[in-house]
Amino acid sequence: MNWREFRPTLMFLLKFLGFYLVANLVYGAYVTMYAPASDPITTEVTEQSAWVITMLGWPATTALQTTVANVPIMYNKQAIVSVYEGCNGINVSIIFLSFLLAFGPPRKSLFWFVPACLILLHLSNLARIVFLFLVTLYQPRYSYITHKYFFTAAIYAVVFVMWLVWLRMERKLRS
Repeated sequence: MNWREFRPTLMFLLKFLGFYLVANLVYGAYVTMYAPASDPITTEVTEQSAWVITMLGWPATTALQTTVANVPIMYNKQAIVSVYEGCNGINVSIIFLSFLLAFGPPRKSLFWFVPACLILLHLSNLARIVFLFLVTLYQPRYSYITHKYFFTAAIYAVVFVMWLVWLRMERKLRS
């Protein structure tokens, strides 16, 4: 077996894992600084979600916690969903960025593509939280399955489509 033919793939995997691990360690240290309360990013994402829910006609608020690492979204004085650190979209963004950085040297197209995709990921994540709120409010028995499987698959599908777009852009730039 000739290992040289696998070198590009192995280098991609090593770079991906390196970027992913370093970014997760940095993010983990950031989150830990705020323990036992929620970090500011999670709080902001929750407040934005509550704002969207309110704009859609369900007056929602957030309830900041100082002893637990989640921020509940309240409706009629009742917590409907709680947003934890893993729900703020940062981990998904780290995976997305790790792929792009591992794929090759940065190009000029990264400078507009990355911010545009991060905004799209953020909006997709807000939509995910809003829909989870509605499912939990009206069909609470489906809350777990939609959160665990459907919405997780949906957010990763967005990432996958953005990767495909990036790969097509790269192919066009190289040809």
